[in-house]
Amino acid sequence: MLIGLGLLMLVLLMLGFPMMVPLAVGTLYMMFMDMTFFGPDQAVSWMISGVGSWVLAAVPMFIFAADILTKGHTANRLLDLVDAFTRHLRGGLPITTAASCALFGAVSGSTQATVVAMGGPMRPRLLAKGYPDSFALALIINASDIALLIPPSIGFIVYGVVMKTSIGDLFLAGILPGLLILGMFSFYCYVGARIKDIQPEPKASWSERFTAFRKTILPLGFPILVVGGIYGGYFSAVEASAIAVAYALLLEVVIYRQVSIRDLGSLALSTGMITAVVFILVAIGAAFSQTLGTAGVPEQILGPAIDAIGDNQILALLLIAAAFFVGCMFVDPIVVILILVPIFKPLVQSAGLDPVHVGVIVTLQAAIGSATPPFGCDIFTAIAVFRRPYLDVIRGTPPFIAILLLATFILILFPQISLFLPSLGGQ
Repeated sequence: MLIGLGLLMLVLLMLGFPMMVPLAVGTLYMMFMDMTFFGPDQAVSWMISGVGSWVLAAVPMFIFAADILTKGHTANRLLDLVDAFTRHLRGGLPITTAASCALFGAVSGSTQATVVAMGGPMRPRLLAKGYPDSFALALIINASDIALLIPPSIGFIVYGVVMKTSIGDLFLAGILPGLLILGMFSFYCYVGARIKDIQPEPKASWSERFTAFRKTILPLGFPILVVGGIYGGYFSAVEASAIAVAYALLLEVVIYRQVSIRDLGSLALSTGMITAVVFILVAIGAAFSQTLGTAGVPEQILGPAIDAIGDNQILALLLIAAAFFVGCMFVDPIVVILILVPIFKPLVQSAGLDPVHVGVIVTLQAAIGSATPPFGCDIFTAIAVFRRPYLDVIRGTPPFIAILLLATFILILFPQISLFLPSLGGQ
């Protein structure tokens, strides 16, 4: 039965159906093949409950805030700030690109918005400096994926809803891993520039740095407002997302005046379309994962693994990371989180793993999958934005994927990196 289910869903994917179709058909397949004792009416109920969590209301708000900031001038201000402090270093331009992507991710929480906002101005500058286009494209899409770890993160929100884990703790837990990956990317760029003997830019004066910092004070308030407000108990994740929209409107419409009132209609429409896709996936994914649970699939798949692993936390985390890494290579990361998190929940509990730490590992695999062939969503965003062939976009990705996998092993071996900041709030 399970083999038939897998083949059916694989065929539908290969025929080009969107992911929601294989999920829905797979759910019906399990019901009509008597793998469960529930009917379609129960599946509809699961779909409704899947999108019934109040926390999910934060998703469209953060998407809308990201759309406003991408349309506006915030990205360039963040880029100028980082450039003023790093351009005199070896590899300063790619380091500026990586750090700017991380900063914009902390403001927008969207990998695809970061590719668009940072890739547009930085790719021509990297090419003019002598960096290969394959390197520039790979750097942009992989550095943009740090946005999934630096709060606010839609990946963390979905994981927190499914795993019933504190969104505030997850947001805090992603900060140090995101900075770790940024540091690893920066070191790789530094070494690469020395090997290729690419000379740095002239050093910025302190006056230029102060000017760049002054212009960026308000955008830098985003992560402080969101994370500080949530963890300080001033407002919930949903309230934080609404405040993020209000703050984005204040910056781009009132202060910077880069976004007009007329633009808001098209931005809201874009947000609505993206939100509709996300929520349809969440609803159908919830029904599919519940159906898997009632059919006893998690026990069939993971029963021997749970017995073999026991309470060995490193082996459990390696298994979880491998499953999510492979899954996110082929399927949208949100769908993978929705399906696999309930399956692996018994293993997390039996091994005594911290769900917040697991959330960081899972979300990091989602970040890797977003830029990993064959179906990473950021790859196709780069293809659309930069109008480059698929093979050109993925050619330079292997070194960055290797760095991200190394970061995964480091975070598995040293969970304190993820749990240090949440632990401060618990004292």
